[in-house]
Amino acid sequence: MDLLALTDFNLVARHGGFGKAARATGRPKATLSRRVGDLEGSLDLRLFERGARNLKLTEEGRALFERTGVLLAELDETAAEIASGGRKPKGRLRISAPLLFSQTAMGRIAAGFTLKFPEVRLEVTTEDRAVDMIEEGYDLVIRVNPDPDESLVGRAFLRDRLVVVASPQLPRTGGPAPGVARGTGERQIWHVKTEAGRSAIEIEPVLALGTLIMVRDAVRAGVGAARLPISLVAHDLADGTLVNWGDIDGPEIALWTLYPSRRLLSPRVSAFLDFLKQAFPNGTPDELAAYIGR
Repeated sequence: MDLLALTDFNLVARHGGFGKAARATGRPKATLSRRVGDLEGSLDLRLFERGARNLKLTEEGRALFERTGVLLAELDETAAEIASGGRKPKGRLRISAPLLFSQTAMGRIAAGFTLKFPEVRLEVTTEDRAVDMIEEGYDLVIRVNPDPDESLVGRAFLRDRLVVVASPQLPRTGGPAPGVARGTGERQIWHVKTEAGRSAIEIEPVLALGTLIMVRDAVRAGVGAARLPISLVAHDLADGTLVNWGDIDGPEIALWTLYPSRRLLSPRVSAFLDFLKQAFPNGTPDELAAYIGR
């Protein structure tokens, strides 16, 4: 594929027409039209619907524009960095992070990163859903125990574990214990590990809340027991505000940083990954708890 033709196609698509692209860039309109035509011929696809007054991307043209625009921008950025003799992080860095990590740690991380790299314009959105990184324009996502995805690469940078906690005033009886759930909840059995061995706790949810921060606050008030990350309640356990009924018997929680494998790893992304490594050098629950408790 002709890179120059692809670049001219992106110029025309971004400006919405050959004339507008020519005026904005100083390139001859005829040259832009010829190169886009050559690209359509080499692909055997129509990339634009050419009307009398406007130009509209076809479905194939839009797909090509969305997938190549970011790549061309990164190539331009890399060339500029090489020409300037360095790889100084700068430009926009768009990140998607999960809700709890955003509420407890991301604000301080984002502020520290911005102070260290003032030429990077950091944008962080908060969501727990799966995102299409290319389609939605993310450079990096942080996710909890993500499903395998061959199109993404990354690494686990933090680990946590779930514990069952309750107020010291909440009695433990032989029957179902009142529970606080995130979202809707039905009666369930929680399998836990303690120094005495493994056991099962029957839980009857009496309160359903939307976030784990809300769940923790309700548990502090004595409404019921809940499953929460140890990092979120470590200080409550240390000062006796809450008591530990046992560790959940199951896989650990891992926070991953992910980015598209087919894209160049920009200096912005590399700098952010290094910044996370400095904040959590060992990636343990204790490190996260200490960071949250500052």
